[in-house]
Amino acid sequence: MNIMSDEKNKQESTVVAGATGVDTAQTVVVQPQASLSDSAAVTNQAQVLPASSAVAQPPTPAAGPQDHQSAYQTAYQAGESPWRTLVRVVSARLRATSLRTAKGITHRTLKIGVSARIFHPQAGAKGLSSKTLQYLEESIAQWVMARDVMVFMIPSVNTNGLIRPSNIRLRDYARHLDGLVLQGGADVAPESYSQQSTRPEWSGDRTRDMYELELLHEFIEADKPLLGICRGCQLLNVAFGGSLYQDIATEVPNAIAHVNDLYDQNGHELQFTAQSSLAQLFPPMATARVNSIHHQSIKNLGRDIMVEAVSPEDNIVEAIRYQKAKFVVGLQWHPEFHLTGQSDLLDCTPILDSFLRAARETRF
Repeated sequence: MNIMSDEKNKQESTVVAGATGVDTAQTVVVQPQASLSDSAAVTNQAQVLPASSAVAQPPTPAAGPQDHQSAYQTAYQAGESPWRTLVRVVSARLRATSLRTAKGITHRTLKIGVSARIFHPQAGAKGLSSKTLQYLEESIAQWVMARDVMVFMIPSVNTNGLIRPSNIRLRDYARHLDGLVLQGGADVAPESYSQQSTRPEWSGDRTRDMYELELLHEFIEADKPLLGICRGCQLLNVAFGGSLYQDIATEVPNAIAHVNDLYDQNGHELQFTAQSSLAQLFPPMATARVNSIHHQSIKNLGRDIMVEAVSPEDNIVEAIRYQKAKFVVGLQWHPEFHLTGQSDLLDCTPILDSFLRAARETRF
C-alpha cells in the first residue's frame, strides 16, 4: 500500500513540474489526497522542503520617471480632451493665486488716519509758540492702536504754500488709508453753518473746519468708514447742512451741565434711541454713563442724519449716524477717555471694533 502511494506521488510531482515548465529542483511537493485510513501514514511521510527549494519570484522593477508621468497622464486625461485638461490646470492655478492674494489683503494691518488739531500762534509769541502746529492727542491714538492698527495723523495741505508747495491732496490720503477718525478740539465756527458767533470766545476754528470738512467728504466719497468724536460729531452734522447750539447753557436753559472744570471726570447718563445701530452693539440696557466735555451740541439735524443716542435728562443729541454710508458715526463724548474695566463709564470697545470691521470690509 505504501509502495504504491510513493509511486503515485512521484508521478503527480512530475506532471505538475512539467505542466508549469519549472525546474523540478525548485518545485514544492504537492501532497496527494489520501484516504482516511492512510491519513496518518501520509502525515508521517510528509517532507518539508528547505526555503531554498521554494519557487523564486522575479523582483519588481522600481517605477521610473516615465512610468509616473504615464500614470499621471492616464489618470488626469481619462475621459476628457487635452483642452479640458488644460482648462482644469489653469483654473486650479488661478484659484490658488486668488486665495493667496485675498489672504494677503485681509491680513494686512489696517491704516487709520486721524485729523490734526491745529495750534494757531498768538501775536507776540516766541519760539515754538510762534509757529502753526498740527498735532495729535496721545489718548486718541492709543485708543485706536489698542486693536493693533497703524495710526497716521493727516496734516492739512496747502498747494499754494510759499515755502514748499505740494501736489498732494487730501483725496490721496482717503485713497490710501482705510478709515478716518475726527478727533475733538476747538469749537466749530458758526460761519461753517451760516451763522455768526454770539460771543467772541465762541468763534471757533474756521481754518480747521475747512480742512476737516474737505477731509470728511473725501473719505465718504471713497466709501471709507468715519468716526467723529466730540467736535468731529458736530462737524459731521454741519457737513450735511445741520446747525449747532453755540452754547448749551445759554440756548437750552433746562439742560444739565455738559462741561465743567472736572473735564473728563464730568459725566451723565446716555440712552440709545430705538432701532439705533449703536444699541445693537451692546447688551440690553436702559441707560449707560459717558463723559461730557462739550458746551456746544447738535441743534438741527443735517440731511440723511439720524439720532443714535441722547442725554435722557435734557434730550441733547449724543450720537448720530449718516444713513447713506456703511459706517459714518459721530459720538459727542470721548470714548478714548473711558478706561476699560476701570470705571463706571460705558466700555466703547464694541464701537471701535465695529468701525475697524467696516474698514476691513471696504478696503478692497
